[in-house]
Amino acid sequence: MEPENEESLLKAVEPLENEENLKRKLLEENKKMWVVAGPAIFTRFSTFGINVITQAFVGHIGATQLAAYALVFTLLTRFGTGLLLGGASGLETLCGQAYGARQYEMLGIYLQRSWIVLTSLATLLVPIYIFATPILTALGQDEVIAEEAKIIALWFIPVIYSFVISFSCQMFLQAQSKNMIITYLAVFSLSIHIFLSWLLTMKFGYGITGAMVSTILAYWIPNIGQLVFVTRGGCKETWRGFSTLAFKDLWPVVKLSLSSGAMVCLELWYNAILILLTGYMKDASVEVDALSICLNINGLEMMISLGFLAAASVRVSNELGKGDSRAVKFSIVNVVLTSFVIGVLLFTFFLLFRGRVAYLFTDDGDVAAKVSHLSPLLAFSLLLNSIQPVLSGVAVGAGWQSVVVYVNLGCYYLIGIPFGILLGYVINLQVEGVWIGMLIGTFIQTLMLLIITKKTDWDKQVCVARQRLNRWVVDDQSDVQSRSS
Repeated sequence: MEPENEESLLKAVEPLENEENLKRKLLEENKKMWVVAGPAIFTRFSTFGINVITQAFVGHIGATQLAAYALVFTLLTRFGTGLLLGGASGLETLCGQAYGARQYEMLGIYLQRSWIVLTSLATLLVPIYIFATPILTALGQDEVIAEEAKIIALWFIPVIYSFVISFSCQMFLQAQSKNMIITYLAVFSLSIHIFLSWLLTMKFGYGITGAMVSTILAYWIPNIGQLVFVTRGGCKETWRGFSTLAFKDLWPVVKLSLSSGAMVCLELWYNAILILLTGYMKDASVEVDALSICLNINGLEMMISLGFLAAASVRVSNELGKGDSRAVKFSIVNVVLTSFVIGVLLFTFFLLFRGRVAYLFTDDGDVAAKVSHLSPLLAFSLLLNSIQPVLSGVAVGAGWQSVVVYVNLGCYYLIGIPFGILLGYVINLQVEGVWIGMLIGTFIQTLMLLIITKKTDWDKQVCVARQRLNRWVVDDQSDVQSRSS
């Protein structure tokens, strides 16, 4: 064959080879992503389901008890959950990067350090539950409901401590792409919860006591299963036994956990303020009911987004630990685009069927009409939700939690809420104005995270991750000598 013909043939073959390589890389990346995202999404839906089931059975006990349960869960437990989940995301950064760098022995030590930090945080939250009644009364809640909440709040103390094990083990197992066990345990726990709730509240008539005992078991059963899996051979490479090294170098873990907790709490409070501001409006009953339906739909969609957040965090941290900056960028693009496509589908659905969706939740025509009116805002919220949490996951994987705290403060509390008050109350757009203001804050926050992610020197981030890991690495021999059991 002549040289010219050979050269032409090579030029024709090269694009085909590149295309095949891209397809292979996409297939491999999507497999790694869904191994984390799939179980994470399902597990979050199951956890969300525990609260829905409890709320349904408490609703059959009485209206006062239902209102008290909703207050304790929404105002008190959401705050505690945000703090502990955020604190655990610091572990997600460390475990993901250590696993990528094959520093397997460090994952077990990071897990134990996280238990110490999260247990301390949970203990600091206990007084909030002990003094629930005066706190809720001071917030302007009905005294009868606040008094009933005192009993329910005390039952929630074991639930708060369950999050210590639950969140930390989830982060530990996700970093290794071993979170299918969490899904199996979640399904089992949810099934037990449905049966026990019926048995204790409806059959034996134990009321709130029965509902809360079932709830506590529903949260603790997966924890026991996760602990057995981790410590009894499910993670042979990464769990080397309990070690006194867990008590060393705690301060950097505390700082990372606190900044992570602040990042998550600022986002959760942002949505709670939307309901609070709406409650002061005229005809607040219809406004709040319609908004609650929209936020419930938004919350369900958020379970999907949080699954992609976990996937983004694990993929970024793993590749940073490996030292492959190109793989980091490829992973980010893949997970963001996948989540965005799902967001576009949901956006289209709620624009097309906005008049019908409300009747799945209510028979009230006024509320349904208000939901239909708010559906375009809901659709845009779902679209933003498909990007913003994923970018937060990138930040967690890279260890930027403290940076995101400042971004959230500025975009949410200095821009979003003031705009919401201006549009809702001053310009008198009511709930639409408040929501538009909040969306402006979320949009700017998403834009900021996109710019930060795009401008990041990922080669430098690989060096930062390596320095972090080398600073806390433990020699295998010293680990063996210091192991307590």
